Amino acid sequence: MQRDWNPEELEMMDRPQPVSVELERDLENLRGLNEHFGSYNLLRKFLRKWFQTGSRFRILDLCTGAGDIPRMLVRYARAHGISVHIDAIDFHPATLEIARRNSAGFPEICFAQGDVLTFTPELAGYDLVLCTLALHHFSEADAAQILRRCREFSSRYVLVSDLERSWLTSALVWLVTATIYRDPMTQFDGRLSARRAFSYEEFRKIAEMAGWKSFAHRRFLPCRQAVWIEP
Repeated sequence: MQRDWNPEELEMMDRPQPVSVELERDLENLRGLNEHFGSYNLLRKFLRKWFQTGSRFRILDLCTGAGDIPRMLVRYARAHGISVHIDAIDFHPATLEIARRNSAGFPEICFAQGDVLTFTPELAGYDLVLCTLALHHFSEADAAQILRRCREFSSRYVLVSDLERSWLTSALVWLVTATIYRDPMTQFDGRLSARRAFSYEEFRKIAEMAGWKSFAHRRFLPCRQAVWIEP
């Protein structure tokens, strides 16, 4: 199954647009997909291993979208006596407006607009750099550049996860967007994302292109994969 990559064909959520009911519904659908179809469970596996009660973490979340991953992180940290500060970066102004509105009760999160390929934090050396379900939006070369920057910005941990391209992934996404998350934007973007995702071999190759050394790579249910670096 070849990757369906055409840089001229943008996902609907990535197109220039104001805040709208359609965009808000799509971002809420993505939150539901993250919660019920793997992203939250994947992240919790690493939080249980890396976070200790009483510790403090500076975290950078790249391509944060509506900010549901940072909010999930804050809830976990509060429940386990951990102090966190999260810088959450996204390129889309309307998406960031929705993220800020939905995160009003989360002062631990600081949102900022930035292009993941050129953004440079004022102070690097983050304890953890995250990038979740975003690499499929980019070419192979740009995806490798993102991984390279993730490593540069972190002094300890990096975790990058995404879909794994396969016939099974496409079938599952088609089924979920035909029966549960049927809004047109979510349906179009979800099915395109499945076709644009990297295969397992391609994902590992991108990490190697980025110059990652001694990294780990494995599959997670359902239809997810991740690469990570830890001390």
